Amino acid sequence: MFRSVLFLLLLAGIGWGGWSYWQSRQAASKDEYVTVNLDRGDIIKTVSANGTLNPVVLVNVGTQVSGTIQTLHADFNDRVKLGQVLAELDPSLFRAALDQSTANLANVQASLKLAEANAGRTRALFEKGYVARADWDQAEQAVSGARAQVSAAQAMVKRDQTNLRYSVIKSPVSGIVVSRNVDVGQTVAATFQTPVLFTIAENLQRMQIDTTVAEADVGGIKVGQIGTFTVDAFPGREYRGRVRQIRLNSQVLQNVVTYNVVLDVANPDETLLPGMTAFVNIAVEKRQNVLRVPLSALRYKPAKGEPDKDKGLLKLKVTQSNEKTVYQLKDGQALPIVIKPGLSDNKYIEMLTGDLHPGDALITENLRQDKADKKPGGQGQGGGFKVKMF
Repeated sequence: MFRSVLFLLLLAGIGWGGWSYWQSRQAASKDEYVTVNLDRGDIIKTVSANGTLNPVVLVNVGTQVSGTIQTLHADFNDRVKLGQVLAELDPSLFRAALDQSTANLANVQASLKLAEANAGRTRALFEKGYVARADWDQAEQAVSGARAQVSAAQAMVKRDQTNLRYSVIKSPVSGIVVSRNVDVGQTVAATFQTPVLFTIAENLQRMQIDTTVAEADVGGIKVGQIGTFTVDAFPGREYRGRVRQIRLNSQVLQNVVTYNVVLDVANPDETLLPGMTAFVNIAVEKRQNVLRVPLSALRYKPAKGEPDKDKGLLKLKVTQSNEKTVYQLKDGQALPIVIKPGLSDNKYIEMLTGDLHPGDALITENLRQDKADKKPGGQGQGGGFKVKMF
């Protein structure tokens, strides 16, 4: 009798121990995986690019004559109007040249009067037969030459007047002075290249972003698409713009063919400043209320020797080139599911087909395997060295 009771107690202990061990293994199997849930939502594919904010109209104000800056009437950030004086060059040389050409004009005009008087007298004598026809012709030629000299002198006067007028630099547009490149006393030389004295933005409330987009992404961009962007000056604020132009002139940057995509930006409060770097995202395609698989689930691959593969409980189908495999955590095991992916937004990917439903847990990481890999030897068993037996 005592032996029977003892035998029953032994069996009960073995059963309890086995059940406890099975429960602990089940809990360990569930806890070793990191999972994310499949859900529904919107997927927006975007093209990312960096660009520079610039005014739509940016005018460089230069000078056509050389000289020394005598007076400045505008400075950085000044608002100027069309025709307003910005600077003046020293007019001494221009006035001297104008005085000289004016005096030369007066001289040739006097010569013209004398030639005309001589021609009149010669004609009267010729009509009376006192001089030859050649003398009259010579007098007429002297009048024509004097008139030509007067025309040349008048042109010189106009040229010197224009140069004197150019010594006063005026604004060609109304806007804001973005930069001033000269100071009082500085000499500017307008020889082979016109020096830039001022840069004026016509309207800072209308800006544009000049972005650089790689050839692999430019195909999805169309005129009129909406883009969002941020700037480092206001990290918590998102701005909007619209694609205005995709310029055909390509450039090669670090062996990558790129195109300049221009976005129009409204800047009513003028918080955006010229030269700021904009981080642009242009929405090129959108899917609404679709099944979304996190990309982290696609990157997970079971390690060799995991229980579900060792036991041979599941056999993975051969996937096509346009199909992917994710692993669903079901009953503590990694169940491979073949899906057909669609649109991606660098965080989620659309699931077109696949035996999954919203709320299903998808494996992204195996913590037990990661711990085993971090142990010395890389197998999770024993130390970092082996004892050689002789």
